Amino acid sequence: MQHSPTSPKPAPDTSRRAAPDRGRTLLGPALTLIHTGQAPTRSALTKALDVTRATAGAVTGELEALGLITVDSRPAGGGRGRPSHRLAVDPAGPVVVAGQIHSDGFSVALAGLGGLLEPPVHRPLPAATDPVRMLRAVAQTGAELARGTGRRCLGAALALPNPVTEPDGTALAALHFAWPSGTPVADLYDVEVRRADHGPNAPAALPSFVANDANLGALAEYRHGAGRGARHLLLVSSGHRGVGGALVIDGKLHTGSAGLALEVGHLTVDPQGRLCQCGNRGCLNSETDPNALFAAAGLTPDPARPLLDQARELTRAAAHDPRARAAVDHVIDRLGLGLAGVANILNPDRVVLSGLHKDLWEADPDRLRAVVAERCLWGRSGRVPIVGAALEHGALVGAAELAWLPYLADPQAVTAD
Repeated sequence: MQHSPTSPKPAPDTSRRAAPDRGRTLLGPALTLIHTGQAPTRSALTKALDVTRATAGAVTGELEALGLITVDSRPAGGGRGRPSHRLAVDPAGPVVVAGQIHSDGFSVALAGLGGLLEPPVHRPLPAATDPVRMLRAVAQTGAELARGTGRRCLGAALALPNPVTEPDGTALAALHFAWPSGTPVADLYDVEVRRADHGPNAPAALPSFVANDANLGALAEYRHGAGRGARHLLLVSSGHRGVGGALVIDGKLHTGSAGLALEVGHLTVDPQGRLCQCGNRGCLNSETDPNALFAAAGLTPDPARPLLDQARELTRAAAHDPRARAAVDHVIDRLGLGLAGVANILNPDRVVLSGLHKDLWEADPDRLRAVVAERCLWGRSGRVPIVGAALEHGALVGAAELAWLPYLADPQAVTAD
C-alpha cells in the first residue's frame, strides 16, 4: 500500500534490525548459523538474526545463489502459523582441504560446510621428515583429492601436533620430528599449497592456514560435537603420541598472547614418573598417552601398526585381561590428576576427552570421575561434567573450520578468483 505525504505512516518496527542492501551484511552470520546447525529452518534463522521474514528470505536466497546452502520449499513443522522452509548446507557446494600430521603419518580429507568430511586418506610419513618434504607430501595429497572432485576447492588448513605461534605461524618444540624450533610452518605450507594443482576451479592463490591440532579439535567439538552449548569448554586429548589441551570461551579459542596457551601435556602428575620428551618426568604427556599405556602393561607395541589403534585395542581388552585392566586403571588415575589440576585453575563448564583419553573414559567413567572429584574443588560438587568427544576426526574437522573462516565471515568471497 502506498501512502500520500499527508496520510499517516505506519510506525516503524523497532523490534527488528533493518538489513541494508538486502541483508548482505547478514550473509556471514546467517551462513554461520546454518553451518553450525543452529538455523535448520528459515523461521529459526529469522528469529536468530532478529530480522523480518522478507530479509531472511533475501539472505537465504543469496546464499543459495552462491551455491553454499539449499532451501527446501517443502514446509517444515506442523505447528501454528506459516510453515517454514528447510535450510541446509549444499552437499554439492565447494570444499576445503583439511590435513593433520600425526607422529607416525598424516591424514587428509575434503570438507564441505556443516562440519562434513569426506572419507579421510591416511598415509605414512615420507622417508625424509624435514618440514619442507613433509608439508609438500600433505599439500600434494590434498591437491590430488581436490582434483578428483567436481566441487570447487576454496582453501587448505593443516593441524600440527605441536605448538604454533600466532600470528607468524612458527612451530615451537616440534619434538616428534626434530624440526628446528621456530620453523616457519605457515609460510612453508603456503608455498607448497600454492605450488600444488587443486584443479581448474580453485582460486589462483588458494589460502592456507596452520594451527595446533588440539586447538582445532576443541573448535570442532564446540561447533559440531560434544561441546555444543558449553561456555567454557576444555578439551584434553591424546592421539598417536603425547597430550594436547585447548580451551574455548564463548565461542573463541583461548590461545594466549602468542598462540601457546593450554600446553596441558607438560603438567606434572607424577614427579617420579616416565621421562618426557621435554626433559621433565611425569608429565601428562608421558603418563597418559599410548606409549604410557603399553609401558604400564609391560608390553611393546607393534611398530608396523598405528600406535593409537593398538592402544585402543589394549584399552578394550581391560574388560577381560587383568594386566590390561591394571594398566588402564593406572593411566586413568594419572589422567584424573591432570584433569583435576586444570579444572581447579580454569573452572570449565564442560570437559571433552578425545583420542585415547575418550577410550579410557569409556572403559571406566566412574573411576575417572572419582579421581577428579577427589582432587578438584569443583569436582566434589559434581560441577565438572566430563564427556567423550563426538567427532571421529576432530582435528580434521577443526582444520576445515579454520579454512572456512574467511568465507563464513564473507560468503561472497567464494566468487573471487
